[in-house]
Amino acid sequence: MNIGLIFAGGVGSRMHSKELPKQFLRIHDRPIMVHTIEHFERNPEIDAVVVVCVAEWMDYFGKLVEQYHLAKVRKVVPGGKTGQLSIYNGLVAAKEVVGNEKSIVLIHDGVRPLINSELLTKNIECVKKYGTSITSGIVKETIVEIDDEGAIKLVPDRAHSRVAKAPQCFWLDDILGAHQKALAEGREDFIDSCTMMQHYGFKLHMTDGPYENIKITTPDDFYTMRAILQVKEDAQIYGIE
Repeated sequence: MNIGLIFAGGVGSRMHSKELPKQFLRIHDRPIMVHTIEHFERNPEIDAVVVVCVAEWMDYFGKLVEQYHLAKVRKVVPGGKTGQLSIYNGLVAAKEVVGNEKSIVLIHDGVRPLINSELLTKNIECVKKYGTSITSGIVKETIVEIDDEGAIKLVPDRAHSRVAKAPQCFWLDDILGAHQKALAEGREDFIDSCTMMQHYGFKLHMTDGPYENIKITTPDDFYTMRAILQVKEDAQIYGIE
């Protein structure tokens, strides 16, 4: 089974939205996270979706599931006190859905809607071949590593540099086992799944995704997403290649 784990457990303080968490802000008559989940809904290889949601907004999200006919959403669970613990809650729920069936989990940000069905399929194929698949973004500018005083320590070769994005995809039992090991060690501060998996000795493989695969974190990101969606809509209407 292939299962999407959509993480939408934050409140988006950097978005400065007064009423709604950022994942529920609307663009093109749909909340951002509905745009995201619909990619999983449309991909025939995705069997189910688990959503990690802000606890106070779970009922609201349940109404969105009905309104937009998100049929693959099987479980909605509350987030934890950190991002790591929120993802763990989702992984436990995913395990309840798949049971003993060997399964691939695609961990994705609810506010990262500019992906496509092809990317999900490529990630699934990559996990089957290599055991892991971290969606990456091609670097268009030079990246430098600096020390605490701002001096440049390293200038990596751009051709071999990537930005780690999402979805981040693994065999479910592997990533769940890593989380359980981290909790047993008292670790709750891993910044994302690929950092945790590398820490516990897993070899990570990258899968390049679309350059516009941004995370909607600030108002600038919101306006960028709206512009990109408008361009894609115009291309469909006017037959633009």
